[in-house]
Amino acid sequence: MRRVVLSLAMVVAAAILAAPAFAFDEVFQRTYPLEPGGRFQLQNVNGSVEVTSWDRQEVEVRAVKSARRNRADLERVQIEVEALLNSVRVETRYPRDESVDVQVEYRVRVPRHVALRRIATVNGSVRVTGVEATGELRSVNGNIEVSDSSGRLSAHTTNGNVRVELRQLEPGGLVSLDTMNGSVVLVLPSDADAMLDARSVNGELHSELPATLGSSLGWREFHARLGAGGSPIRIRTVNGAIHVLSIRPDV
Repeated sequence: MRRVVLSLAMVVAAAILAAPAFAFDEVFQRTYPLEPGGRFQLQNVNGSVEVTSWDRQEVEVRAVKSARRNRADLERVQIEVEALLNSVRVETRYPRDESVDVQVEYRVRVPRHVALRRIATVNGSVRVTGVEATGELRSVNGNIEVSDSSGRLSAHTTNGNVRVELRQLEPGGLVSLDTMNGSVVLVLPSDADAMLDARSVNGELHSELPATLGSSLGWREFHARLGAGGSPIRIRTVNGAIHVLSIRPDV
């Protein structure tokens, strides 16, 4: 009898471990026109944001709301959209003064040439792929990743890593990358022209790109000219390394 009870307990425990973390889902999906040079902005709270480009003058917003305990909680978290011909703004709104265990994961497609005014979340990562844009990317607890992109994108997080790959820099504006607890990796073309200002309190600094050193405070800080100089790049971290790498040629 004792063996049967133990077996039953193990089955129950396994079922609990296998249960999904979020039991209830709801999908939001809309498409909005956006004229060339238009702006896109998104503010999230709990959940990641992924932005990729496509060859349409439209913004497609797909969000999955997930509740852990109660399906009714899904209705208490609202996705608000303000859509104009020259701008689309998306915001996740939670009820005030109430704790709601709901996560919202965004997958967004935008025109390749777009102004990403501010893409932000509190708990989750921000990923951007294939855009030619200006704008600001933010998280508090999560990584920020940019790949196969160009323009003037800045990235800021508190607890997470930052990795930004820019195939071309847009002249005349600051690129700012910073985190408190994490590393920063910036990937640029080997012939990039920029003025680099990098500082890490507790971590190494390394650059693959040929640089003319302006000044240095040991391994914690350096100021250098990349190529002929040009667009300013500011990189900061407290606990983590800084690496400036060269884009690898496509195979």
